Parts: sequence; structure tokens; C-alpha cells
Amino acid sequence: MAASEPAVAELLAEIRACRVCAPHLKAGPRPIVQLGGGARIVIIGQAPGSKVHASGEPWNDASGDRLREWTGLDRQTFYDPERVALVPMGFCYPGAGNGGDLPPRPECAPLWHARALAVLPADCLTLLVGGYAQAAYLPAAKSLNMTETVRRFADFGPAYLPLPHPAWRSAIWMKANPWYEAEVLPALRAAVRGALSPVRISPA
Repeated sequence: MAASEPAVAELLAEIRACRVCAPHLKAGPRPIVQLGGGARIVIIGQAPGSKVHASGEPWNDASGDRLREWTGLDRQTFYDPERVALVPMGFCYPGAGNGGDLPPRPECAPLWHARALAVLPADCLTLLVGGYAQAAYLPAAKSLNMTETVRRFADFGPAYLPLPHPAWRSAIWMKANPWYEAEVLPALRAAVRGALSPVRISPA
């Protein structure tokens, strides 16, 4: 049963007002999340990058373009909170480190994820994008690296579907792992279409 609009709006207001990690965020806190009580897909990624921090729109960068291509979702559907929820492991841009962005702040997911996921339908399709999300939500894959986890995607269905992070490095990774495009992407797109399809009730 979908959460009421006021309940979702209240939760979003709380999340966006969060300043728990402010002392650790050089760019300052700007929690970025997309939620709607009717969402049939939830995408749990890593954390916003600098471009997303600047725009305030989740996945509004080259990684988002690649993720939408992988899933087959157009921008209109992707940014409809009643169809797709976007709940990263860290809601704020963690800042730049050596060779890339810093990891998501560890305070964020334990503080907010249970409450955010509780407003969504219980049978959502959950896309786990990158190693941080997979480590948090797939304890059975603890002994696997990201490549092994993605290759064994069928083991975690139908509720979860693990994906690599769609950063620019993923193009190199895909060339080294051609099974991803041949096997995982068709299954991903089929799962996304199925999750968004209207429920059909058989006539009595």
C-alpha cells in the first residue's frame, strides 16, 4: 500500500533539512533524493557527484545518462517519483578524494534508508548500483567482488538486481566483460518493464 502524499512530503522535508554530516562535507550538505509512495523501482546508488550537487537533480550527469540507457528508461519516467525512487547510499556529495569522489558518508544510510524504503511498495524492484549498495543490501555476496556479484545477478532476483556503477570507467569494464551487455542488460530492461507494467487483474 502506497504511503500518503503528506507522509512522503514530511519525510522528504526531514531528509532535506538533515545536517548530521555537515562537519565532514566541504561543499556543504545538500541531500538529494527522489521518493514517491507509488514508485515501483528504487535505485540505490552511491552518492551525488559534484555536478549533481550543483544542480540538485539526482543522476543529472553522464553517469545518469548511461544508467538510463542501461535500464531503457527515458528521462520523464526516470524523474517521475511515483514510478522511480532514487535513494543513494549517501544523500550528499561527499567531496573529492584521490582519484575520484570520497565514499558515501557512513551516517546517512543507517539514518534514513529504512524510513525511505518504508514509504515504497514492498514488492519494488531494487537496482543496486555499485559496490557500496551491494555490500549493504546483499550480505550473501559478501565474499564476492562487484564483477562476480553482477555476473551472478540472477541469484539475487527478483527483488534485487546488482549493477556496476555507470561512471566513465564502466565502458572499459564492459569491454572486458562482454557478458554484461549480452546477458545482464536484456534481463535488466525486462525487469524494469515488468516492474512498471500496470497490474492486470484476471476477469472473474
